[in-house]
Amino acid sequence: MFTGIVEELGEVVAVEQLPDASRFRLRGPLVTEGARHGDSIAVNGVCLTVVETADGEFTADVMAETLKRSSLGALTTGSRVNLERPTAVGGRLGGHIVQGHVDGTGTILGREPSEHWEVVTVGLPARLARYVVEKGSITVDGVSLTVVEAGDEHFTISLIPTTLALTTLGIKQPGDPVNLEVDVIAKYVERLLGRNAQENVK
Repeated sequence: MFTGIVEELGEVVAVEQLPDASRFRLRGPLVTEGARHGDSIAVNGVCLTVVETADGEFTADVMAETLKRSSLGALTTGSRVNLERPTAVGGRLGGHIVQGHVDGTGTILGREPSEHWEVVTVGLPARLARYVVEKGSITVDGVSLTVVEAGDEHFTISLIPTTLALTTLGIKQPGDPVNLEVDVIAKYVERLLGRNAQENVK
C-alpha cells in the first residue's frame, strides 16, 4: 500500500524491450536504500516489483497488462518519474490509500499558473469519471491530490510549489499522458451496491 506522497524524482536509465514486456532500469538513490529483490516501488503510481538493485538504481519488469493500462510504455531513457516506497505499518498516512494499481490513463488538457499555485486540468475516460468527486482524492502519476472540480470528462487539481518542484507534474505539458488511480473505496461501494440491487430483484 502507498499513500501518494512522492519521495523522490527519479530517472529512467534504460529500457529493454522484451516479448510482451519491458525491463526498466531506474535511478532512485533514496527509494533503493535498503531495497531488496521482491520489494515494491511505485513508479508514476504503478506498483512494480524490484528485480535487482545496485548503486542507487533498480530494475523492474513491466508486463504487457501494465503497459496496456498505464503510460509506462511511453517512458524512454532520460524520462523523469515519481518514486515512492510502500507505507510502513504504523506510519502516518500523509495522502490517501493508494494501491499502485492504475485504473487508466488521462491527458493533461491545460495549465493555469498563478502566483502561489497552478491549476491543472486533466481529461479522463468516462468510465472513471463517476469515481471522481469534488474535494475527493485521486492519484495522478502516483501523486495523491484533492479534486477541485469534477466534470464528466475532466477534473481539475491545484498544485502547490512543493508538488511542482518535486514531482513530474511540474514538467508535464498539455497532451502528455498521466496514470490515474481512483479511490478504491468508491469502487468497492459501487460493487456492493450493485450486488445488493441484483439480490433484491431476485
